[in-house]
Amino acid sequence: MAIANPQRTIHKIWATENVRDEINAALADAERHDVAVDAAGRTDLDEMLPPGTVHQGMAIHCAPLPQLSVEELIADHRDSEQCTVLILDQVTDPHNVGAILRSAAAFGASAVIVPDRHAPPETGVLAKSASGALETVPYIHAGNLNQTLEKLKGAHFWLAGMDGYAEQTLAEAKLYGRVGIVMGSEGEGLRRLTRESCDFLVKLPMSDRIESLNVSNAAAVALYELYRK
Repeated sequence: MAIANPQRTIHKIWATENVRDEINAALADAERHDVAVDAAGRTDLDEMLPPGTVHQGMAIHCAPLPQLSVEELIADHRDSEQCTVLILDQVTDPHNVGAILRSAAAFGASAVIVPDRHAPPETGVLAKSASGALETVPYIHAGNLNQTLEKLKGAHFWLAGMDGYAEQTLAEAKLYGRVGIVMGSEGEGLRRLTRESCDFLVKLPMSDRIESLNVSNAAAVALYELYRK
């Protein structure tokens, strides 16, 4: 996916013999004729990458994607009748955030927004967990989260905070149009100021056999609920 994304600057690729032809074919399809592909063994890649990385025979040295701002996101969707964004309040696990990006791509969300602090950067772990979604869904580091929520409300977004103790479900809220789903960390949930900035608190209907879902699973269910309307 990174190779096919024209916004992604790629400096160099290392690949084992097993995947080199596939990589070269992808570069040719994307008309990236200036990217070098160096031969590397699996041991070379293991030493090059962080411990435990599942590299599948290749590694890419690339630049971060251009950072979209919340203001630019709002401007891009000024004329959109429907727009869904996910706002994550101190969700720090890159595996979870990567999985959330993947669900965002699957169910048509326009962006995943996180604060500057207490949110994972664009690492290889996050990118792999996102399975290519990092190339298609804007991942916005938005500074002060409460100011960001106010900007979204000013752009006519309804903000729904996910809370297992809310009185109504997401379906019962009947949200439509511009919607921001606000999700907190698995341990503490939404912070007080974040909670107070939401227009609604909503929950997902669940049986009493389990207390809560992993945040990435909850995000997938919430996005599907909005997407199917």
